Amino acid sequence: MESGSGTNNLLSPPELTPLEQEVLDEYERLANNMRQLALVLDNLASNPSTEILDGLRELERKTSLAFTLLKASVYSIVLQQEIDWGGGEEQC
Repeated sequence: MESGSGTNNLLSPPELTPLEQEVLDEYERLANNMRQLALVLDNLASNPSTEILDGLRELERKTSLAFTLLKASVYSIVLQQEIDWGGGEEQC
């Protein structure tokens, strides 16, 4: 008889413990949050806000200015070295 009741347990749907149900509920909430995040990101990607575009333009200007100043500094150093080396050769 025990084997018969064991067979009945295999055929009936398994009962979830409260912890298992809680884990499944958390996974469901996570899946819903991920879907919402995907929708928001898709919306942002297809319609970038003016604030983001303005921020990127400002960042581009600052980056361009920093790059220009860096190039000017390097050019100044190279030019100064050439002047110093040229002056040293004339003294020899």
